[in-house]
Amino acid sequence: MVHLYALFIVLLACTPQAKMTGESPAVPEKPVKTFLNPLLPSGADPWVIGKDGLYYYTHTSGNRIELRATPRMEELAQNAPLTIWTPPAGEVYSRQLWAPELHFLDGKWYLYFAATYDSGTENSLNENRRMFVLENASASPMNTNWEFRGKIADDTDLWAIDGTVLELNGSRYFIWSGWRTQKHEDNTGIQQLYIARMKDPVTLEGSRVMISEPVYPWERNGLVNEGPQVLKNAAGHVFLVYSCSGCWTDEYKLGVLSLKEGGDPLNPADWVKNPRPLFVKDPQKKVFAPGHNSFFKSPDGCEDWILYHANSNSGDGCSSKRNPRMQKFSWDETGFPVLGTPVGIDEPREVPSAE
Repeated sequence: MVHLYALFIVLLACTPQAKMTGESPAVPEKPVKTFLNPLLPSGADPWVIGKDGLYYYTHTSGNRIELRATPRMEELAQNAPLTIWTPPAGEVYSRQLWAPELHFLDGKWYLYFAATYDSGTENSLNENRRMFVLENASASPMNTNWEFRGKIADDTDLWAIDGTVLELNGSRYFIWSGWRTQKHEDNTGIQQLYIARMKDPVTLEGSRVMISEPVYPWERNGLVNEGPQVLKNAAGHVFLVYSCSGCWTDEYKLGVLSLKEGGDPLNPADWVKNPRPLFVKDPQKKVFAPGHNSFFKSPDGCEDWILYHANSNSGDGCSSKRNPRMQKFSWDETGFPVLGTPVGIDEPREVPSAE
């Protein structure tokens, strides 16, 4: 009943007054403002979070962490990036910084990222990948006041990338993509999704639990499950959207897990994988390998948007040619996300509402 009431309040707040009363608008309609994808010429693993009237954006930059701040996502390119943190050389987190994610937890900013180092053995750059975290107590994250808080790992401390945070019923959970074992030869191209409880924003407790692995043919072109992203509908139902198949293929795409009503996030049986993909390539629109997404609301909170990267040409793979794109999505009558088809780079789209 509480979920239904919350849904009603959201719908009420986002319904134009003219539609509710039948009256004509008091002011003339403004011209429709549009934008084109991509938002930037390059930027893999895009992440955005909105707070206090600004959107904070980041993506994989390789040897540093960058942030942009903008009041309007379609104007992302007009806001220069700030390098907020660069790792010192020679550390276990100094190389190949991937998929940074910014979160505001307990009154502070936390930035989670994957990194590695070369220990001099074959495949060490790959085998040594782990998740790390930065902390910033400033009101705004747009500064260099970031403190390195170390590695964030469960007690198995195995290969890990693409960490994100789930907040549910007063508890927090860390979800990431990992290997079954430490050996590179046992895990080449094979990644699963794992979850563990968070003791605090920089510490996990207990052992990880696997909640997803590539099982359907459409997610096995590369045997990868990665890039998990939490999505909640207006009624509070939890979905976990993830990227699957290999980014080195055109078949990179999005799938989705649903957490059962009242389910325990640490119980794999309570996560239900949708048998069909959620978002796939569209060669006719020159959209290949769409994936590694995040979600955001329009400034008025009435629209849901997806931010993702894609390639414009077949065979571009996991290169710097991946660029960030965004588009509005909807929900079906059951509250299930409907992402639709990727928008082509030559298709004008209306900007998020209330801009």
